Amino acid sequence: MQPTKAGATRREQILKEAAQLFAERGFHGVGVDEIGAAVGISGPGLYRHFAGKDAMLAELLVGISGRLLAAGKHRIARADSAGEALDALVRGHVDFALDDRPLIVLHDRELDRLRESDRKLVRQLQRQYVELWVEVVREVHPDAGESQARAAVHAVFGLLNSTPHLGTRGDLSGRQAAAALLRRLALGAFTALDGKGEPG
Repeated sequence: MQPTKAGATRREQILKEAAQLFAERGFHGVGVDEIGAAVGISGPGLYRHFAGKDAMLAELLVGISGRLLAAGKHRIARADSAGEALDALVRGHVDFALDDRPLIVLHDRELDRLRESDRKLVRQLQRQYVELWVEVVREVHPDAGESQARAAVHAVFGLLNSTPHLGTRGDLSGRQAAAALLRRLALGAFTALDGKGEPG
């Protein structure tokens, strides 16, 4: 049976609050009662939606990896050129990096807490996401070797995923400017693959 719209919305609300609390206090620093209170239900009431905190963490980390991959494929399919596809990938990841900063923190701190099968799935999805980018980068910058393109992609991910260090929760008053800057920095990093203006 398909979940109701209200049920799906409640699940998303729970996951959003859980991600924020886990990022702020650590996975073991948050109880189900606190997550429940954040969404206006009792702690035990959460078990109608999730088996427990481990299930929430798995859905958060597997879910975002899957969504990034699916969105990346969609952006590439809609693009009219490799250059447009690369710009769309960058814009999409910038949006993720600015809007889902707690998930970046969770990935960095809590990935090892997932059971092995979920951790392997996250890694598999991430590898596929990287390869999407590598293929497009090599089309835009054909002189770059595969290893160079892959290194550049990982470097750009490192740049974009540094957004948790930009400020506190909700401190995105300059979001448009931040997005524009991140986009320029990312595209500039890929331009370096052309080998122009390299330091001697």
